[in-house]
Amino acid sequence: MSEASRPRWFEQAPPEPRPRERREAPVTQLWVRCGACKAVLYKDQLAASHQVCPKCGHHMHITARGRLELLVDPGSFQRHDAGLAPQDPLEFADSKPYSERLTAAQAKTGERDAWLGGSASIDGIAVQIGSFDFAFLGGSMGSVVGECITRLFERATRLRQPAIVISASGGARMQEGVLSLMQMARTCAALARLREQGGMPYISVLTHPTTGGVAASFAMLGDLILAEPNALIGFAGPRVIEQTIGEALPEGFQTSEYLLGHGMVDEIVPRGELRAVIGRALHLLVDPA
Repeated sequence: MSEASRPRWFEQAPPEPRPRERREAPVTQLWVRCGACKAVLYKDQLAASHQVCPKCGHHMHITARGRLELLVDPGSFQRHDAGLAPQDPLEFADSKPYSERLTAAQAKTGERDAWLGGSASIDGIAVQIGSFDFAFLGGSMGSVVGECITRLFERATRLRQPAIVISASGGARMQEGVLSLMQMARTCAALARLREQGGMPYISVLTHPTTGGVAASFAMLGDLILAEPNALIGFAGPRVIEQTIGEALPEGFQTSEYLLGHGMVDEIVPRGELRAVIGRALHLLVDPA
């Protein structure tokens, strides 16, 4: 049988070479888009810049632990009050029970609540320092967060050390009602004792956002008030204010820059420069020699 007349049905085409398998991480694990300039950024590059966009300087959210690691002397941080956890005394429920929201936030962040604080040193000066974690229910202040901040001011008073609070909060936690609102008075009372009895300075660092009951209490009472660039700072949000008063607000209202121009913050400091600025301030306020 000639080659031309041979039936083709029994012939098998040679297998096509299989493409080499490439295991690639999802794009969302490698890249992130800047919320301001929309640039697509490599996550490792962003981490090296402390979550600040290298293209436009936009300051993105950073964890409480990341903020503290950025500011304190390496190896100096000793955490306090890590065992405190919020409860649900009002058995509050909106679209879901408050207890479920707490469980989900704890699983997401690995923290018991929206606060991380303790003892540390900055440029060799011992301080009491803590930071809100916005990833935990919007950094809201419930009874546990208020208790932790009160204890921070009390430790600073007892040990005669400066106090530093980094705020990133949507305000008082509505699921705890008046138990949350009373933390505004408790923290301010403890801060007053720090000044009267401890004689130590309090440095308040305002980041995006610092609003609600946090802005209306200790956050705006610092002896030195620093803010990150373009942070939203105020009691109510701009849209709520516009709807309430029925008027358009000035351009840039409630941003760090607007508040600086109106004397409500002392200085706007980019995140990468914050440690050096706080260190100089501590030496001037605590150890002028």
